[in-house]
Amino acid sequence: MSNINFERRKQRVRYKLRSKSSKPKLCVFISNCHIYVQLIDVVNSKTLASSSSLQLKEKKLNVETAKKVGADIAKKAKQIKVMDVVFDRGGYLYHGRVKALAEQARAEGLNF
Repeated sequence: MSNINFERRKQRVRYKLRSKSSKPKLCVFISNCHIYVQLIDVVNSKTLASSSSLQLKEKKLNVETAKKVGADIAKKAKQIKVMDVVFDRGGYLYHGRVKALAEQARAEGLNF
């Protein structure tokens, strides 16, 4: 993955999300070892909830781990009564782990 292409995709995705600023943002970050997700209130610039494979003590970074993280963030969002969010995939392609996380969060009740 080229860094230039990644940054361009990230800017394009974030530009499109600015118009929907009233909803909380579900941000995804993938490192070499873990996947992290945050639910951010963009109006107040505060993190409402977060989940990661590190918190769930998952050793491998794969599609199954991403599904578990997606289910966990959806459960935490239900607890704070946030159901409508905007999905910010950053510069990552909507494929594989990112897609699995998003689909599992939708299956658990998040709307985006």
